[in-house]
Amino acid sequence: MGTAPLHEKYDVALLDLDGVVYLGGTAIRSAPPALQRARAAGMHLAYVTNNASRTPAAVAELLRSMNVPAQAADVVTSPQAAARLLASKLPPGAAVLVIGSLALRMAVRERGLRPVSSAAESPLAVVQGYAPGIDYQALAEGELAVRAGALFVATNADSTLPGPRGILPGNGSLLRVIAFAAGVEPVIAGKPELPLHHESIIRTGARRPLVVGDRLDTDIEAASRAGADSLLVFTGVSRPAELPVAPPEHRPAYMALTLDALTEAYPDITLTQDAATCNGWTARWRHPHAGSGSIALDGTGAPIDGLRALCAAAWSREGTTADAVSEALSRIGLS
Repeated sequence: MGTAPLHEKYDVALLDLDGVVYLGGTAIRSAPPALQRARAAGMHLAYVTNNASRTPAAVAELLRSMNVPAQAADVVTSPQAAARLLASKLPPGAAVLVIGSLALRMAVRERGLRPVSSAAESPLAVVQGYAPGIDYQALAEGELAVRAGALFVATNADSTLPGPRGILPGNGSLLRVIAFAAGVEPVIAGKPELPLHHESIIRTGARRPLVVGDRLDTDIEAASRAGADSLLVFTGVSRPAELPVAPPEHRPAYMALTLDALTEAYPDITLTQDAATCNGWTARWRHPHAGSGSIALDGTGAPIDGLRALCAAAWSREGTTADAVSEALSRIGLS
């Protein structure tokens, strides 16, 4: 027994990419068929990414090579959000010093602004996004312009990004050079800030969007800030053990192992004063006072349903600790 599938409740899925659709450039096995089913069922799919190094057309081409249904118009990027933010604050044709990729320069130009590369051209703003070729001179030009009063905008503040040799510095690390030297913090366009979500709504026309991601601190927090429902999948960064003790802004409306959840009935969760039940699992507080005691989890069935019951019970009180849920997590074998 369960409620209607998510594709019937939401008109657009705003999907993160790395950790949701692919990992390190390789498609997550369950993702392409799940997305094909969701699209066939009538759900609009949009791919929303903090990645500032690729154009929407390049992202769509990559997705199609993985058998994921996508066109350039389905891709929403942090450069697009940053460019719209800049256009809202600058006069048409204003010079913007661009530190980053061709994709970022194109996004700035599409908003009627003029990309430049030198502080000597008196830019009214500096926009920075990740690109492998960023060098000292580009950062120095940005610092000079920001110090002279230019608005400082960054596509995103992700401190790291995955690479073939491991975790590498991301745009959030690179932007610290200008921020530290000029003493000015940038305005951030990407997740979890709101400009990228707003860009996604404008471009998709979504009325009932569902944010889909793998990270509590970017995808789910972005949805929370925007007042949108979210689905967390466990194919990327965040792990099940983080959910029961997550703060309110990191709590998804739904959780699932994979994107198959888009077209499957989502189970009902019944919550009472001290217990939560989901598909044969019951999570019950052993102590009546908030901030103390522990949760006992009993039942059988899919472990993900046990986690859903556990989270509902844990989130019903303030101050739930890791100790309070450790036994229950062991019971369902999710960590």
